[in-house]
Amino acid sequence: MSDIAVAGFLIAALFLILGSGVWIGLTLSGVAWIAMQIFSSRSAGDAMAVTIWGSASSWTLTALPLFVWMGEILFRTRLSQDMFKGLAPWMQSLPGRLLHTNVVGCAVFAAVSGSSAATCATIGKMSLPELKRRGYPDDMVIGTLAGAGTLGLLIPPSIIMIVYGVSADVSIARLFIAGVIPGILLALLFSGYIVFWALRHPDRVPPADAKLPFMQKLKASMSLIPVALLILSVLGSIYAGIATATEAAAVGVVGAMIISGAQGSLTWQSFREALLGATRLYCMMALILAGAAFLTLAMGYIGLPRHLAEWIGSLGLSKFQLILALAAFYIVLGCFLDGISMVVLTMGVIMPTVTAAGIDPVWFGIFVVLVVEMAQITPPVGFNLFVLQGMTGKDLLYIARVTLPMFFLMVAAVLIIYFVPQLVTWLPQQMAP
Repeated sequence: MSDIAVAGFLIAALFLILGSGVWIGLTLSGVAWIAMQIFSSRSAGDAMAVTIWGSASSWTLTALPLFVWMGEILFRTRLSQDMFKGLAPWMQSLPGRLLHTNVVGCAVFAAVSGSSAATCATIGKMSLPELKRRGYPDDMVIGTLAGAGTLGLLIPPSIIMIVYGVSADVSIARLFIAGVIPGILLALLFSGYIVFWALRHPDRVPPADAKLPFMQKLKASMSLIPVALLILSVLGSIYAGIATATEAAAVGVVGAMIISGAQGSLTWQSFREALLGATRLYCMMALILAGAAFLTLAMGYIGLPRHLAEWIGSLGLSKFQLILALAAFYIVLGCFLDGISMVVLTMGVIMPTVTAAGIDPVWFGIFVVLVVEMAQITPPVGFNLFVLQGMTGKDLLYIARVTLPMFFLMVAAVLIIYFVPQLVTWLPQQMAP
């Protein structure tokens, strides 16, 4: 059979098994087993056992459940309310006023949570009722929250970065550091859009609260100290070369417990809920990663990634055309799959092509995170849209429509980092070896 026929057969098998309701991780393993049995002479059972064990026992992957657990602990604290109290006084003088708390709050919480959905839900729990009570328009409140919630993937620590780092064999610590400047850039783009909207529609912005003296603003900001210390301990230990990503994740879990304990929200019940929530989420991710590792091995035996890389190379695409094609591919894929599945399913096939094109794997990791972020706000499988639908009761298409400006700002961010790649690569180059 030709490569196209083999690829078509395996894709058809993938969607057929997925459509029958089988879990994604088991589907990936099933497709890999079919590929090995039909198109390879190696024993599928032996390869599956070795690959899945190797994937499950990866030390690098230990960072993933720890960061998930840290996010689960923080989700059950008063962190979001404290952040609003600390940020709101400083936003009153900006055009758009408290709408900026969505962006800044998500950016700050993203620095202690690796999940887009957790960031969106935690900040939304605080900002949605508060901004509605003050008279801010629903379309802007929901749209900016959905867009800014995606910062949970880009600003480190990030679950998607860990998954990409493991799948593509790239340093997770360098990926974390590489995400800092693009994350700030995207947050500035979101805030810039709020300023632009507010200047165009001054009649839709509620009046400012009474001005607070500088010292009172400073006093209100004291509630941001715990989260600032947690960010400093996690990212600072990685940046200084003191800790690996896995060790920094352990520091983050201990820090989250200290914050939770100091706020009085660390009870036996909340501890148990956080631990069970993190275990459930990680087991789902681990199953997907194990299935993807086996599928990557099967693709290697068949030779599909190499043939695909050679075919794309023969098209004579420039680097920019390749990036545009991959962006379109991931955005379309994001309509049907969640971010983790997108990354693990494609890395084995895409990375040889990316490497052959001379694209820096750390830069490509940030690019992938950005396009996965876009997938978080594209229907029908946009996880941030689902989170906000559950919180607001609004129609999914309405939420997608009001979030569209944020989608275009992410497209702009991809173009900016393409033409100015130093925004991604400069900080990792400064890291201690």
